[in-house]
Amino acid sequence: MASAAEQLAANMNFGAFQKATELHKRILFTLGAMIAYRLGTYIPIPGIDPIAFAQAFSGQAQGILGMFNMFSGGAVERMAIFSLNVMPYISASIIVQLLGTVYPPWEKLRKEGGEAGRKTLNQYTRYLTVVLALFQSFAIATGLQSSPGLVINPGPFFLVSTVVTLTGGTLLLMWLGEQITSRGVGNGVSLIIFAGIVAVLPRGIWQMFTMTRTGALPGFAMFAIIALAIGVVFAIVFMERSQRRLLVQYPKRQQGNRMFGGDTSFLPLKINTSGVIPPIFASSLLLLPTTAMGFLATAELPAWAQWLPAAVAALQHGQPAFMVLYGALIVFFCFFYTSVVFNPEDTAENLRKYGGFLPGIRPGKRTAEYLDYVLTRLTVIGAAYITIVCLLPEILIGFYNAPFYLGGTSLLIVVSVTMDTVTQIQSHLLAHQYEGLIKKSKLRGGRGAR
Repeated sequence: MASAAEQLAANMNFGAFQKATELHKRILFTLGAMIAYRLGTYIPIPGIDPIAFAQAFSGQAQGILGMFNMFSGGAVERMAIFSLNVMPYISASIIVQLLGTVYPPWEKLRKEGGEAGRKTLNQYTRYLTVVLALFQSFAIATGLQSSPGLVINPGPFFLVSTVVTLTGGTLLLMWLGEQITSRGVGNGVSLIIFAGIVAVLPRGIWQMFTMTRTGALPGFAMFAIIALAIGVVFAIVFMERSQRRLLVQYPKRQQGNRMFGGDTSFLPLKINTSGVIPPIFASSLLLLPTTAMGFLATAELPAWAQWLPAAVAALQHGQPAFMVLYGALIVFFCFFYTSVVFNPEDTAENLRKYGGFLPGIRPGKRTAEYLDYVLTRLTVIGAAYITIVCLLPEILIGFYNAPFYLGGTSLLIVVSVTMDTVTQIQSHLLAHQYEGLIKKSKLRGGRGAR
């Protein structure tokens, strides 16, 4: 028999959506924030020669800067105020979460601090975001200034204005993402990256058709890329909706002459618990350091830094070193982020506290061990799935030198964020219907009392 929540979800229609005025406000706020973000990707930082920079960027468009440009929605090729995007914030989140597992004071905040501890760690993340954004923007400003012809009036004023502009753009996006999460629909940071990828996706498709028409890309390769992209989308939807449902039983208890309990429920464990976080984290770690190195490699380097061009070339998109590091980082962050968001010991303790147990498994430590065993096996499957989805299209696209906007990473982010946003919209609709039922029951109770 379907539960009350499932029955409500089945009865959702356009009429229910029309009545959910709070959801309308959230969707409009999210759309307004996305429009503001897209406008910022077209405002260039002051002091850059756009023609010279476009020529310099075209030489690295298929490399690491091209991939960074995809995540930023085309802001890098225009050197806009949002060129750093939210990557410093993501890098800061990685560092804070890593330290939260090895640094005792932060580990105590994460485990025992509750809501206050979480807010404190979020504040540390913001502080670290400022530091990383200052460092990265200064590296980019120095690289731009050291490259001949890119800066109209090089000097201290250009360095200061560029650092302030790029850092301010990142902080504005960080604030905008937090506002979307609290006042809009979906995860704000993921939606910002989603909007950037979707904005450049049509151009990538058109570029692929143009390369096929001119003979630069074989026709069968284009059809293979399109077929692989469609297959990847189906695989992502299937895997993201897959769950391992563990049966949970609650014993019967007697109060007076009445029996309570004896119910059964399911503990759903997703195959991919970490979502789109692993490829985003892996991309940020590979993109941000090499971005500044890519600019510096075009300038005159001292003798001790002659290895920079070779290092940048080895980490270009489609190179074996990039593939190996990218895959290894994805696997690492799959296991790491899963351990952060799901604690088997806490779950086992909560089950024991409410009287629930897994059939055939003793409550407490044995339940936690079993949950950890099942979760590890699921994470192995999830990590393999994400790595294959992200690397197979990249290998094919890199082999034929095609645009990588249809790559596995971009498709994974777009499909996963879309599904997550739709799920949150359904949750708001479900909450709205519950509120309506509660109000009706109160009105009926009040009339009956009279």
